[in-house]
Amino acid sequence: MNIKNNLLTLFKELISYDTMSDESSESYPSTEAQFYFAEILAGKLSQIGFTDVDIDKYSYVTATIEANCEGPAIGFISHMDTSPEYSGKGITPIITENYDGSEIKRKGEPLSPSQFPSLKKYIGKTIICSNGTTLLGADDKAGVTEILTFGEYIINHPEIKHGKIRVAFTPDEEIGQGVKYFDADAFGCDFAFTVDGGELGEFSFENFNAASAKLTVKGESVHPGDAKGIMKNACVIASEFISMFPEKEAPAYTEGYEGFYHFLGAEGGVDSAAVNMIIRDFDRENFENRKIFAQECCKRINEKYGNVAHIEIKDQYYNMGDIMKEHIDITNIALDALKKADVKPLVEPIRGGTDGAMLTFKSLPCPNLFTGGHNFHGPYEYICLESMEKAVEVLINIVSI
Repeated sequence: MNIKNNLLTLFKELISYDTMSDESSESYPSTEAQFYFAEILAGKLSQIGFTDVDIDKYSYVTATIEANCEGPAIGFISHMDTSPEYSGKGITPIITENYDGSEIKRKGEPLSPSQFPSLKKYIGKTIICSNGTTLLGADDKAGVTEILTFGEYIINHPEIKHGKIRVAFTPDEEIGQGVKYFDADAFGCDFAFTVDGGELGEFSFENFNAASAKLTVKGESVHPGDAKGIMKNACVIASEFISMFPEKEAPAYTEGYEGFYHFLGAEGGVDSAAVNMIIRDFDRENFENRKIFAQECCKRINEKYGNVAHIEIKDQYYNMGDIMKEHIDITNIALDALKKADVKPLVEPIRGGTDGAMLTFKSLPCPNLFTGGHNFHGPYEYICLESMEKAVEVLINIVSI
């Protein structure tokens, strides 16, 4: 089995499916494409030789490799959807073998080491990116690809002793709904790992506390010639709301354990307007204070213009770090697997969230492993093929007894 070639072939196939999720949808999964993709993945699991392959009514895909010795039941989880922040339709991968450290020219903006110095880590390796007009879909088609490839290797090498292995592919992770209906008890694992991280060696057991917020504004629209003292321009009021937030507490100015406010979009006109945003912080108290601040900004708008604005804030997930501190044995298994694969562990907090964060709060400890990708959710996304190969090796090491 040529792991590297198999990874490339499978990854190219999986990213050809547009599985963007949709936060405005009321269905689950949020897009029909994810129903279809679940069927594709279930077929591949069966073809590889997994048992108990199942798709439930929510399109969760699960499967099993039975144990061949005593050991813990370990799960591996990746998500099927891609981010709604950038198009995932018609992805055309550009494969650069033996990368020389120069700018990668594309139909869209080039991928340049002057803008993304991380590229220089992969000189001599194989870089995969999109043509610059779409995202690549490595988040998380890379994780799906690595789990399938790992499973095939384990099944084809019965001499590797392991406990029960379970895998799951989930929809709608990118909109914070990935494990909304997931039955962690039925999954039947002692612990699990999401394969949804970034660069080579990244291992995370902390993540943001997260909430979404939507401000709606009802304006008063009259003829501009007769508007004095009457007109309330909803889009202007919405802009004023945005301007109330600290400029330096946005994603472009924050790193590490720093939280932020992020405005995803605003739309409307004189009569009505809406603002969508997300709120993030690692510290739970700071997180709650950020939500209070957003509510206070809405209150100030209403005090100035009358009762024109309403804000709805919904928690999405919480920081699994406090719980994972009680499971050092699990983190040590992952760290040992990384070192055995000659991969330097990069233990960093996730400046985002994973299905694993919510599963940890469902009593299934579930830290996050790297996939090898960079620059997710946009046209500069790329992944190193050799890092994907190392990810498979780490998964094999985790289950090997």
